Amino acid sequence: IQLVQSAAEVRTPRTSVKVSCKASGYTFTSYFINWLRQAPGQGFEWMGRIDPEDGKAKYAETFQGRVAFTADTSTNTVYVELTRVTFNDTAVYYCARGGNPYDLWGQGTQVTVSS
Repeated sequence: IQLVQSAAEVRTPRTSVKVSCKASGYTFTSYFINWLRQAPGQGFEWMGRIDPEDGKAKYAETFQGRVAFTADTSTNTVYVELTRVTFNDTAVYYCARGGNPYDLWGQGTQVTVSS
C-alpha cells in the first residue's frame, strides 16, 4: 500500500506546475486524497482534497481559482495543478489519504519557483 509522487519540479514565476500521486495496494476510489504543502521553515498547509470516485474536489480558500485536482481511475493517479506560481509556492507538496489524521502519505515532491 503506497502513494508514489512525481519527481521534483522547477518553474519560473507565472507558469504552472502539475504533480502526480499514484496509489497502489488498495481500492483507489474508497478514500479521499488530500494535497498539502510545506514551505521552508513552515508547517503543513492543507490545499484541499478530491474524491477519486466521482472527481469532486474541495479547495482551501487560499487556493481557490488557482489550483485544480483531478483523478484518473484508469491509472489510480491523482494530480494537482497549480497555476500562476510565485516564489511563495516553493514548497514540498504531499498527497495524503483519508481524513485527518491521514493514514498514508506520499514521499513528497519538491516544487521550486525560481527566476
